[in-house]
Amino acid sequence: MKKKKIHPTALIAKGAKLGPDVEVGPYSMIGDGVKIGKGVKVGSFCVIENKVTIGAGCKIFTGAVIGSIPQDLKYDGAPSSVVIGENNIIREYVTINLSTTKEGQTVVGSNNLIMAYSHIAHDCRVGDHCIIANNGTLAGHVTLEDRVVVGGLVAIHQFVRLGTLCIVGGCSKVVTDPPPYSTCDGHPAKFYGLNLVGLKRAGISKDILHDLKNAYKIYFQAGLNKKHAIEEIKKSVVSSKEVDHLVRFLSTSERGICH
Repeated sequence: MKKKKIHPTALIAKGAKLGPDVEVGPYSMIGDGVKIGKGVKVGSFCVIENKVTIGAGCKIFTGAVIGSIPQDLKYDGAPSSVVIGENNIIREYVTINLSTTKEGQTVVGSNNLIMAYSHIAHDCRVGDHCIIANNGTLAGHVTLEDRVVVGGLVAIHQFVRLGTLCIVGGCSKVVTDPPPYSTCDGHPAKFYGLNLVGLKRAGISKDILHDLKNAYKIYFQAGLNKKHAIEEIKKSVVSSKEVDHLVRFLSTSERGICH
């Protein structure tokens, strides 16, 4: 424990497994069933309980609560878990809940920045390289694909899916799916165009940007229903990894796309 830099006021359950070079700050509590990877730093007054796995290199700041039971009246105490990848920054007072379903998982990928007071509810799936700004609120079963940016004070409805490299403006109310590569904002959130800054930072070529823009023009064209719009995109727009992913996302959206 001395090698792991555990503060003497921290409470570490006997069943917890801590990797090398783990640090735990004052008055934090690590429960049975918790597995913490190499080099993780847990700040003061944190609570990590129940079945939680945290990958190497994560930094968890003051007051974060990970692995608490879901805020779901249907939850019956069935065993479930939280799985967190590597090199995440989890800021002050973030809450991440267990899954509601038996043997289910709430999953956070790697290299994410989750800012202060954000909430990731039961059964959410957060990809890699995402940013959730302060007070971002993910209701149950929300999915963030990779490189999503969620602005501050955003509330996301249950079962909404946010597409790769989309950005949602601060204070938005998200009740339908923000599609990949898009900028969405408002009450409820609406589609405003491509996330040009994010796409350029990701190294997406001008040709692909042009193709994505054309695909969205077709999708939102007056008079075309979802099926016909997707067929027209497949026929008229040059296929690429990005365009194909957009088509799959549009085709499989269950809550509908931000208008």
